[in-house]
Amino acid sequence: MTDRPRSPLAMVLLALLAEEPMHAYRMQRLLKTRQKDAVVNVARSNSVYQALDRLERDGYVAVHEKVAADSAPARVVYALTDAGREVLWRWMDAALVAPAREFPEFRAVLAVVSLHAPGLVADRLEERAANLEAILEKAAAEDELMARMGLPRVLMLEQEHLVAVTAAELAWVRGVVDDLRSGALTWDAEQMRATSARHEGDV
Repeated sequence: MTDRPRSPLAMVLLALLAEEPMHAYRMQRLLKTRQKDAVVNVARSNSVYQALDRLERDGYVAVHEKVAADSAPARVVYALTDAGREVLWRWMDAALVAPAREFPEFRAVLAVVSLHAPGLVADRLEERAANLEAILEKAAAEDELMARMGLPRVLMLEQEHLVAVTAAELAWVRGVVDDLRSGALTWDAEQMRATSARHEGDV
């Protein structure tokens, strides 16, 4: 059994249940009100339900009770099991200690960006820089709101990390754009495509 979290969503759901038993709809609501939907993927409406089903099959959560509703099916209230509490601590430790082996889309496109002309890459990266600036502006507004609410810093660490990582990427992107515009970084796209094709048979 791996100590790495099965998914960020599974870990966060276990953390919610570590507070108290609750049903899936309440978990979805808490993810949004606490802005955890910015750090876990709940774009699909049934994501939470599917994750809970898997956690129940693995014995990490169990049905605590079923709450009857007047005009809807009874809501299933889940509780954290002892095994679930133990795996939550293991997952948290692993995620804190060792960076996950992830495959971000941006790094993937950088790996093949030589197929584009340098000028076009510079144009697109300038657009990316503008989007990164917008993220930082939004984060600054959220920081002000959190400060007015008097939230303890520990509840703002994910926001701090977002700002630090985004600011670092923005600085790097601007540097690459500067090098592309000055000619310090350049290549011939046609030649790069030909080179890739020639080396294909060597692999």
